[in-house]
Amino acid sequence: MRTQSISRLSGGADIKLKVERSEYRVILIAILGSVLLSLGVFYLVDTLGNGVFVDWFMRNYTVTYDEYLPGSDYKTVVTNLDWLGIKRLILQFILAIAIICSAITASVALFYGKMKEKQTIKETCRMFREYMNGDVEASKIFPQEYAEAAAQITEIKAAMQRHEQILKEEATRKNDLIAYLAHDLKTPLTSVIGYLSLLDEASDMPKKQKEKYTSIALDKASRLEKLINEFFEITRYNLQQMELEEETIDLYYMLVQMTDEFYPLLKAHGNTAELKVDEDIVVFGDSIKLARVFNNILKNAIAYSYPDSVIEIWTENTTREIHIYFRNKGKTIPAKKLNSIFEKFYRLDESRGTNTGGAGLGLAIAKEIVTLHGGKISAVSQREFTTFCVSLPT
Repeated sequence: MRTQSISRLSGGADIKLKVERSEYRVILIAILGSVLLSLGVFYLVDTLGNGVFVDWFMRNYTVTYDEYLPGSDYKTVVTNLDWLGIKRLILQFILAIAIICSAITASVALFYGKMKEKQTIKETCRMFREYMNGDVEASKIFPQEYAEAAAQITEIKAAMQRHEQILKEEATRKNDLIAYLAHDLKTPLTSVIGYLSLLDEASDMPKKQKEKYTSIALDKASRLEKLINEFFEITRYNLQQMELEEETIDLYYMLVQMTDEFYPLLKAHGNTAELKVDEDIVVFGDSIKLARVFNNILKNAIAYSYPDSVIEIWTENTTREIHIYFRNKGKTIPAKKLNSIFEKFYRLDESRGTNTGGAGLGLAIAKEIVTLHGGKISAVSQREFTTFCVSLPT
């Protein structure tokens, strides 16, 4: 293993050295290209142009005048260089060469940079694919200079795997739930058909016995209706796309109306609802969907509370949030289960023989609605008291 590590580090150094050498080569080629281009232009202009450059130079950078020869009356033509003009020409030539070299170097560097960028992107994509599609550690695929990218892609892969695992668990719970529901539908349906058949066949059955069989058939039919409603709840949740229609809501009136509507269910279970909410409290949100949140929480509180116990509902205000609390007395929910009650298709009681709970969607839907409102929902359970808290922004 140590030999592989040393070899890998050496390979990284070789790659870096090759990159530096290639950059120096590009600069050298650019300079040589500039010089060759200048010489080529000179050759074209002067040699092939029959001394055009020399004629132009003599005309612009020399001074010709007549001068008497020393001790004689004869004149001669003297030609001297215009050194000031030549200095300006040399300066212009140097500037031109510098501009040409810079332009060529920039062009070559730009082209080389784009080529390297394409190669880098291609190589990075290859490493990403290799890492995402395999089970190899990131350090064995990404070189040291890709350490930051390797760390980020590792986090992304881990998040994707967690999300995939959550979806698998959710799908398993959903499939198990549907299988249980399909199986449970047969029992009440068989009972309803059986008792109705007895009533139909025995026309001379005593009145008390008829009433007994009718009551049992009605109870089984009600159970059958609950199971069918659970099927519909699963279908609706999968198909729905929640959109909020927000307005100002009288929270006190909403909670009072809700407790009145739940009076028959509360009475049947022997519970009472104790409401402690200010009459002037208001929130901004979707009234229909928030009513569904509170209904789901209260229904859950009734299902898992002790008979003849009080369910307390109260609110607390802060500068930024309104907290709505629901507390019931019942079996303490274990911490492990408490962390899962807001997951889809999760039921506190795994037995399908009880009437508590439904499709395991009520609290998951409540959490989604509260989150859409920019709020939070949480639960605490200790010493046989379970408290749900819905926090909504003011």
